[in-house]
Amino acid sequence: MDFALAFAQAITKGLLTGMVYGLMALGLSVIFGVMRVVNFAHGEIMVVGMYLAWLGFELAGVSPLVSLPAIALLFFAAGYALQAGLITPFINRPEHQQFLLLLAIAILLVNVCLVLAGPDARGVQSEAMFDSYAIGPLVLDAVRVHAALAAIAIAGLLWAFFTRTRTGKSIRAAADNHMSALVVGLDVRRLYAFTFGVGSACVGAAGALMITIVPVNPFLAAEYTLLAFVIVIVGGLGSMTGALLGGLLIGVSEAVAGLLLQPSLKSMFSFGLLILVLLLRPQGLFGGKAGT
Repeated sequence: MDFALAFAQAITKGLLTGMVYGLMALGLSVIFGVMRVVNFAHGEIMVVGMYLAWLGFELAGVSPLVSLPAIALLFFAAGYALQAGLITPFINRPEHQQFLLLLAIAILLVNVCLVLAGPDARGVQSEAMFDSYAIGPLVLDAVRVHAALAAIAIAGLLWAFFTRTRTGKSIRAAADNHMSALVVGLDVRRLYAFTFGVGSACVGAAGALMITIVPVNPFLAAEYTLLAFVIVIVGGLGSMTGALLGGLLIGVSEAVAGLLLQPSLKSMFSFGLLILVLLLRPQGLFGGKAGT
């Protein structure tokens, strides 16, 4: 395989993985764009989703793609309850108190995973792992293709929800002007809880997809939290379009790093891209388009 083909293969692989990254970052972007709350437990929620998909495969032989809707629904309910019962009282409190609350939730989730599943990596060994698709000279891993297509479908459903449904439009209105939303009679507290549920469902779905690509262990949580922040900052805080594009850029940068250097140095490329964006466009590629 010559270098040009290897480079094209790496970029394609990065784009497929980047779609799952983008779905993960969508959850963080939606929550911040509407409530201006930074979810420091984002990666931990992602890891829990990966473990649930792995558990369904181990105990019942259910593919993560099949269990994904149930996991997303479960995460929506958990996110809704978490926002309504615990996070809402902290909405108007100082940011450092919000940080400590979500950090405590993150530590709790990691330790629950550690106790229940142990520190060893857990993966899903499905038949699709040995399948591939050929597009000309390119060979695409079937699991990455399936994960990317599922991520695109979920992102499309999320876009339709925010632009076509009454609840979605109400959430966007509350994000644009909190006081005006209260004046016209919108139940902002319920909308906030619904938003956190939607964001959590996105992360849970991304976890179900990611377990088909990489094994999971509890210590991945901090890495995914940091990765999600890098993606939304590159794309623009609060921008759904930016989250997806940022995920693609980070996915490609990691794949190229693995080709040119070594996989252990992939973070160097990601943070290099972050620094470049902050220098040239501090608001992010799509900054200022919250909720779009």
